Amino acid sequence: MLHENDVYKIGTITRCHGVRGEVAMRFTDDVWDRTDADYLFCRMDGLLVPFFLEEWRFRSDDVALLKFADVDDADTARRMVGADVCFPKALTPDAVAAEDVTWQMLTGFEVWQQGAASPLGTVEAVLDQTANILLSIRTTGGSEVLVPAHEDFIVSADHVQRRLLVSVPDELLSLNA
Repeated sequence: MLHENDVYKIGTITRCHGVRGEVAMRFTDDVWDRTDADYLFCRMDGLLVPFFLEEWRFRSDDVALLKFADVDDADTARRMVGADVCFPKALTPDAVAAEDVTWQMLTGFEVWQQGAASPLGTVEAVLDQTANILLSIRTTGGSEVLVPAHEDFIVSADHVQRRLLVSVPDELLSLNA
């Protein structure tokens, strides 16, 4: 039986596309393409339901059009709108080649401050519109913290568990509060 901690969210189905049953997914991680996954899970009515991929194509840097098996019309696809799309951790590559690592890949990672007993939050977005790349972290308390995406602050990144260990000065975290 699949549990919530066996998967991680990689996107959300935002709308139907056409009449063949395709859906548009806004994604934060294109892991399904990098691993040639055959299926993804969609959270439907609180349950993780597997859907086998027939085909997909990228529409933009953060939107893909997906065609799932047995979803052959717009009415069926419409029921999927709003569903979270999840990827099984078991299929995540154990190691990511150093040349393939991007800051965007950290979106969705759970963030732990070094030495802390509980997580700081989750990387909600990577803001890379300027020369200074920032990680937008949604704290467990619900506020947003902006942390420079700099190697001096990042201790390690576990791509399998999707955890980011950071060492950020408390003064910098309090600037965002």
